[in-house]
Amino acid sequence: MDRNIIVLDTTLRDGEQVPGAKMNVYQKIEFAQQLKRLQVDIIEAGFPASSTGDFQAVHEVARCVGDSVSVTALARAVKSDIDAVYESVKIAQDPFIHIVLGTSNIHVEKKFNRSKDAIMQMGVDAVKYAKSLLPQVQYSTEDASRADFEYLWNTIEAVVKAGATIINVPDTVGYTEPEEFGDLIRRINERLKNVNDKVILSVHCHNDLGLATANTLSAIKNGAQKIECTINGLGERAGNTSLEEVVMALKVRQNRYRCSTNIKTTELLRTSRLLTYLTGLDVQVNKAITGDNAFAHSSGIHQDGLLKDKNVYEIISPEEVGAESMELILTARSGRHAFKNAVEKMGFDSGDEASFETLFRKFLALADAKKEVYDHDISYLMNSHREQAENNNPMYELGSFQVITNNLYPTATVELKKDGESLTGSAVGDGPIDALYTVLKTLTGLEVKLHHYKINSISRGKEAVGRVNLQIDYQGKTYSGRAMDTDIIKASALAFLNAINAALLDKAHNRKEG
Repeated sequence: MDRNIIVLDTTLRDGEQVPGAKMNVYQKIEFAQQLKRLQVDIIEAGFPASSTGDFQAVHEVARCVGDSVSVTALARAVKSDIDAVYESVKIAQDPFIHIVLGTSNIHVEKKFNRSKDAIMQMGVDAVKYAKSLLPQVQYSTEDASRADFEYLWNTIEAVVKAGATIINVPDTVGYTEPEEFGDLIRRINERLKNVNDKVILSVHCHNDLGLATANTLSAIKNGAQKIECTINGLGERAGNTSLEEVVMALKVRQNRYRCSTNIKTTELLRTSRLLTYLTGLDVQVNKAITGDNAFAHSSGIHQDGLLKDKNVYEIISPEEVGAESMELILTARSGRHAFKNAVEKMGFDSGDEASFETLFRKFLALADAKKEVYDHDISYLMNSHREQAENNNPMYELGSFQVITNNLYPTATVELKKDGESLTGSAVGDGPIDALYTVLKTLTGLEVKLHHYKINSISRGKEAVGRVNLQIDYQGKTYSGRAMDTDIIKASALAFLNAINAALLDKAHNRKEG
């Protein structure tokens, strides 16, 4: 009989720790709703003790999707952290508290500078307290792959007796390899069944040596019942185990692993693309399952084989992961019904009548500019529409602009709107973007430094939609800005303003808290 593997997605917690990947509360809710459509079993929504903003985001995720998805959040082994997790997730139907504490010698001696017995007791006390708040408690033995086995096991046994219902074994720094990690999980699994066979054994692997997926699959073979992953393998340093890779490996090689998941695989590509849009972090083109070239074949030999039988060179059908080969092309002559059908087919909510009419007008404007509108464009339109609805009173709005480029004096003139007033200015720069950003900095009065700037096309044709992702440094902190438009200069201006507005909103929030 096949085992069902529980899938926890930690994109909103571990994945968000990637520099530049920070999402606001609205973006977290949007992504959590997509994870719900993907049918993950558990969402780890954040680290609520880290900030008021993260606490609110975790709470909103629990409120919005906690009716059908289990929701958790991370806590260190201290009372205040555990309280923050409890208060933020308790609204969910099936919440639990996730506690993490180091077990390796280097963590115990260097990170905590305490004895092993003291750290173990700290974990036991944390579990007992968390257990008094919620019935389900997960305990993560941080850096388990580098820990002394007997101390690791003694810790696991102690926290299970204290009430832990899930034991998570992390390869925190991506140190281990498949045979070694599989053996570790097998040994723990055998002992754990003798202590309490109802406790769930979980794994969490990092990709520092490129082995996260292989280690996770080895752990499953050796008895792991739950896995922790991220979409696109997003995560600190080299990233985490890629959810889509493990899920599809289990599906394609089901006869070998004898395991399955609840994941709706046709939502994988859509989830990947939404994450790319929200974070601005592109997926490498040859990334397994979700990369642009994952189902591309350029070799003549390959193409010939595929024409004769797809199974010659494809072990996964593109449709299985949501990469449909056919799409309905819309134009300005397409009516409301055709547009609404395309929107809903892609999994978006078209909203109420008034909202849909606003959206339809935007579609017509885009169709006039691009002539032909593809699925990529609809995705851009929907996400842009939602962001504007969520932030309908931006601190600065782009009124009009003019950019003149030449090899002498590239010049930009911009009109900004703020609180009903217009601000106009001009500036010269080393190039059109430099001139544009110089005048924007002058008009807003902020001393910011452009840290990262990237532009790429997200749709086909000469009228393609350009996407700009950038980061600015302001008062020692980094803020991200993203925008898309058929005019790349306009997209560049909007992205820069979005980053500036994020910095000003953060400053206002900190002033209010102070």
